[in-house]
Amino acid sequence: MNTKVLDIVLLVLVIIGAVNWGLVGFFRFNLISYLFGNMTWLTRVIYAVVGLSGLYMISAFGRLRSMKTDR
Repeated sequence: MNTKVLDIVLLVLVIIGAVNWGLVGFFRFNLISYLFGNMTWLTRVIYAVVGLSGLYMISAFGRLRSMKTDR
């Protein structure tokens, strides 16, 4: 899998996480827990994958910045 596809997949996961946090903040509604159960193993795996996706996406700032200076 090339880096662009990986970036897109992980960005989608980060957006899902952000939407979930928005729902929690505004409405006290946790969509992930609603769909998969409250802290089941699957819910915890989803949280972990979204969290790791967010950490990986930090590297996108460096890549975007280097692309901007290349031009």
